[in-house]
Amino acid sequence: MSPLKITTRDATTGPVLQITGELDYTNAQELREKLTTLTLRPGQRLVLDLAGMEFCDSSGITALIAARNHAHAVQADITLAAVPAHTLRVLRIVGLDQIFTFHPDSDTATRP
Repeated sequence: MSPLKITTRDATTGPVLQITGELDYTNAQELREKLTTLTLRPGQRLVLDLAGMEFCDSSGITALIAARNHAHAVQADITLAAVPAHTLRVLRIVGLDQIFTFHPDSDTATRP
């Protein structure tokens, strides 16, 4: 098991959260709490870089949806970058590929 680590950086389009480790029921609340500390303005794009995410359970998926709701509440956009194949498969099965935008990496996701 790899502990969850969330690193924040700023891009010209808005904040980027790099999520590494396991996003599961034991730590999904950490992502929700991190969202409340972000300065996200209307028109910006929140990028969740999942390249280092090793595992995501239903609690993690719920936290991703909470991130989307947080972004939309302030009239910002959200995109998921570098989604691991196993997580992308689950997101597609449950239909979340219809509400999230995906990019191959955070560099692509942060282009204006």
